[in-house]
Amino acid sequence: MYKGRLDKWDAVNGYGFISSDELTSDTFIHISALKHMSRQPVAGDFIYFDVEENKGKKRATRARIEGVKVKFPSENTADTQTSPINLTPYFVVISILIAVFIFFKLAPYLDNLQPVNYFTSSDNTPQKNYVCDGRQHCSQMTSREEAVFFIQNCPNTKMDGDYDGVPCENDSRF
Repeated sequence: MYKGRLDKWDAVNGYGFISSDELTSDTFIHISALKHMSRQPVAGDFIYFDVEENKGKKRATRARIEGVKVKFPSENTADTQTSPINLTPYFVVISILIAVFIFFKLAPYLDNLQPVNYFTSSDNTPQKNYVCDGRQHCSQMTSREEAVFFIQNCPNTKMDGDYDGVPCENDSRF
């Protein structure tokens, strides 16, 4: 391994020349030989390097800058770091599976739910017994209670125009 001083450095193009007392001529160095260093070199830096000769030209390899920290593999993101795993698809699939499982566990109980009747009186008076007899319109009902029974229990009623469970909303008799 040789030691030399970086005499010239072209930061735009990423190359320079090292002069060393141990070698007879200047040695070319490219930024790729220093990619593991924590900063780029500047003219005047002392460089430790090996020499590789190709077609009669000397080139510095496996170089490092004296007194400059070497990057750890975790700092060299372009060379060693891989992209993190995207967990979103797994999260979506697991959420759907949990929802399906809960639905099928609760499905037997959903059939047993009874609708809440908001029109029953709170004084615990017994309810009248109504029978589905073919009446369909508000004008045929004698009370709101009867209309509620018909829309909840009888087919083909036409008393809840907006389907909110409240029959005969525009009938002033009730």
